[in-house]
Formats: sequence, structure tokens, C-alpha cells
Amino acid sequence: MNTNNMNADELSDKRMLSQRMAQIKHKILVLSGKGGVGKSTVATNLAVALSENGNKVGILDVDIHGPSVPKMLGVENQSVQPGTLPNLIAPITVKSNLVAMSIGFLLADQDDAVIWRGPRKYAVIKQFLKDVEWGDLDYLVVDLPPGTGDEPLSIAQMIDDADGAVVVTTPQEVALADVRKSIYFCKKLNVPILGVIENMSGFICPTCGDVTDIFKRGGAKKMCRVMNLPFAGSIPLSPAIVEAGDNGSITDPDSNLRILLEPVVEALGLNI
Repeated sequence: MNTNNMNADELSDKRMLSQRMAQIKHKILVLSGKGGVGKSTVATNLAVALSENGNKVGILDVDIHGPSVPKMLGVENQSVQPGTLPNLIAPITVKSNLVAMSIGFLLADQDDAVIWRGPRKYAVIKQFLKDVEWGDLDYLVVDLPPGTGDEPLSIAQMIDDADGAVVVTTPQEVALADVRKSIYFCKKLNVPILGVIENMSGFICPTCGDVTDIFKRGGAKKMCRVMNLPFAGSIPLSPAIVEAGDNGSITDPDSNLRILLEPVVEALGLNI
């Protein structure tokens, strides 16, 4: 970030942001070019998996217009509190070594719509990074909204030392076409691709266990082969995943999600 044309307040903000981010060892961005592919499901499960292995983890929900992380983690009724130092905000504690922050914690009603233009979204994202008392973390997982607009661009510029991005897609070409745009976005901004995940890859019948390829299968793996990208694996469309996200039981250690998702998380090569 060029500091030559910054005023005193902007320079102070930059220093505070750098200090806050310096306390976090690894920053992982989770993104997709298309909505509805299960990106937040992947982000929350990745954060939970990392925390279950003894890491101190934070998850930041940057989807300003459609925050879903609070509900998925079962903390949607929590409100933010002041931090231990003046002008800082304490993140929401999900469990002992997992904290979260989202615009959802700032809404008076979970059904309220956030109707903001780019500059205000940029200011809030900067506040989430700079003014939230994240503390010393092993990982910060950032759940980005779909597309390549204000929010992903702001995060990529503010977190210029991110370890990389996890890209989520579904198998069909209509999703892959948009996801390829996210991949080029990462390349343009020098954000490494840690892995591509194909979500909703086959539907597992809860009665008989048969798999039906509702959205096809294998599209992401083929794309990775053509674009020379790491393929992290596939996640089936399972009622267990839908139920866990709806009732906030992702953090349940006995959740059936572990069997479905752990191989994919492990394939990303992170410390779990």
C-alpha cells in the first residue's frame, strides 16, 4: 500500500492494521465467483477443523449483505462487546479457541438489510481487521462474498500477506465460469491458490446411500487440471451438511460432517 499520499489519520490506521495482522500467523481467504456454492459452509468447517486441532482460530465474515457465519456457528443471537483496550471490539467467542466477527452481530434484527455503497463497506471491513481485538491467532479464516467486487478487493489489499485462497465451486459449468473469474482475480492480486473444492458433488441418499449427480461431478477437477491448480477434493450434497448449517451444530464434535469434510480440509495442507 502506497503511503506517500496518506494523511496522518490514514497512516495511523495503517500502522494499527499492520500491528493487528502481525499477531496472526496465517490468513486464509475463502472465496468463489458465484453465490450459493456453499462457500460459508466450507469456511466455517475449515475454521472449526483448525481449532479442533489445538490452533487458536478466528473467522471473519465479510459478506456484508448476506452474513451466514453467525447462524452456522450457533451464535447468531450474540452481540459485540467492548474490548479490553479503548476503542477496540471483542470478537464473539464460539468456543475456547475459536472466535468470530460478522456484520450479523451488529444488526438489531437478523432480517435487517444492509444497504450500503462501496466506501462504507470498505470502512467496516477495515474496522473488522483493525479494531477487533483478535489477539494472537494461529489462523484467521476470511469468508468473502461471491464475486470480485468491493469486499474481496478490499480484503486482498488490506491483508497483503495472506497465505492464500481456498476457492469453492459446484461442478456445473455455469458455476465454473464464474469461479474462473475469481481465480484470475487471485492471480492478478498475487494471492496464491491453496486449493479448489468442488462442493455439492453428488447427492448422497440418506435412505439407501446411493449417489446421484444432481449438479454433475468432476468439473472442478477438470478445470484444475487445465489451469494447473491444486484440487483439494469434493464434498457431496448431504442432508447432514444442510442440517448442521441450519441448526448451528457445525462445532459439535460428534457431527457427521467430520467424515465428509476432513479429507478435503486435510488436502489443503494446513496444520490440522
